Amino acid sequence: MSACQSCGTALAAETRFCQSCGSPTELRSDVSVTAIESPAQVAVIPLPAEAGSKTMDTNLVGALTYLAGFITGIIFLVLDPYKSNSFVRFHAFQSIFFNIAWIGFWIVWMILSAVLTPLTAGIFGLIALPLMLIFTLAGFGIWLFLMYQAYQQKLFRLPIVGKFAAEQAGVRL
Repeated sequence: MSACQSCGTALAAETRFCQSCGSPTELRSDVSVTAIESPAQVAVIPLPAEAGSKTMDTNLVGALTYLAGFITGIIFLVLDPYKSNSFVRFHAFQSIFFNIAWIGFWIVWMILSAVLTPLTAGIFGLIALPLMLIFTLAGFGIWLFLMYQAYQQKLFRLPIVGKFAAEQAGVRL
């Protein structure tokens, strides 16, 4: 049995990151499983982390919060072992806020394109098409970058939405 060096929480045998504080773990073997001795037998009581539910590493969960946009962000904010982890909460909130901002941007862009294209006799449409491609590729690149940063166990903060995510998750950056 091992314990987190940062917070002292008992860890499962193959855990690379603490489920409580999210810090990388260096396995310590000074924490043992509690045992109850009786005259007839010795019963070993496993800790709750070993009770049968195997949890994912926090870096993988942090990356998965971005996978399906705000849907996976909300899912990991509700799931029990991860909703109390500040690392996962930060990335879940940042995923939610980034996707809401991205959807809002696209709504405004589509309205702007629909209004300006007829007014400029199609010239804005010729300009808007390459710009939409650039915006799409930029959004996809930001999405991949955020997933990579979460998988690397980093708390990368986007300029505007990252501030709100840090406030909601209770993380100081």
